[in-house]
Amino acid sequence: MVSPDAFPIPDQHGRTVVVTGANSGIGFETARRLAGAGAHVVLAARNREKAEDAASRIEGSTEVRLVDTSSLASVRAFAEAAPERIDVLVNNAGVMATDESRTVDGFELQFATNYLGAFALTGLLLPRLTDRVVMVSSLAHYGGRIVLDDLNRQRRRYSRWAAYADSKLADLMFALDLQARFAAAGSPLRAMAAHPGMAGTNLTRDLHVPAPVSAVSEAILKGVGQSAAGGALPLLLAATAPDLPGGSFVGPGGLAEVQGSPIVVGTSRRARNRELQRLLVQESERLTGVTIEVPAPR
Repeated sequence: MVSPDAFPIPDQHGRTVVVTGANSGIGFETARRLAGAGAHVVLAARNREKAEDAASRIEGSTEVRLVDTSSLASVRAFAEAAPERIDVLVNNAGVMATDESRTVDGFELQFATNYLGAFALTGLLLPRLTDRVVMVSSLAHYGGRIVLDDLNRQRRRYSRWAAYADSKLADLMFALDLQARFAAAGSPLRAMAAHPGMAGTNLTRDLHVPAPVSAVSEAILKGVGQSAAGGALPLLLAATAPDLPGGSFVGPGGLAEVQGSPIVVGTSRRARNRELQRLLVQESERLTGVTIEVPAPR
């Protein structure tokens, strides 16, 4: 694969892009490349100091706005003050393999941060969106399950990896459902999903696991993984490719999708279950109080 910085991106001048979790990792690299291509990039992050430091290292037009996707109040506050026109929303913010924890809203932390917050943010920003939304999923979605009457693991025994996989399956299913809604409404908007393969980021380095497990994970990443800049390429393709069909899932094109140039990849059969997609969105609307309403075509 060529250097990630050599991967071509269409001109983005005149476009506004919101990238959540943009202060580090693949979110930062996505924001950096988009700004470098001419976009005005809103770095949406929960820590102002880290986000402003990130913005200072990006050449191009940027601004910092605070959002914590684990808090519905924070998501609503961000949406209320968001730019009037947003061309692309990249829902990248997330956590991985955390200890069992509940958010201020009472939700399981990973499901709330990785999925419910992104779901609510998307629903609230849809009236301002002109082009597309990108949900960041993971290869882990293959191991996920959607248990509609226990999405927040109040009955099931907590497993950090199973909870992560569930949240990433939900991200992908929401993108596919949203695209179906766009198509049914005759909307020009598009919903995409992307996954970074195995990328070395703070998310993978700061795993909440025993030191020996962390060491093994780091060794695997060094052997078969890729950099954060490489992991951002599927997000960039999903966010910018002019002719990419809505509903596409983009990931690395190398062996087992862990690294390589980005291509459209497959999904698990479970992710494509149309009825389960609808029911997931319905339950997510109930949990968040945000209804997914597709704007009339402009």
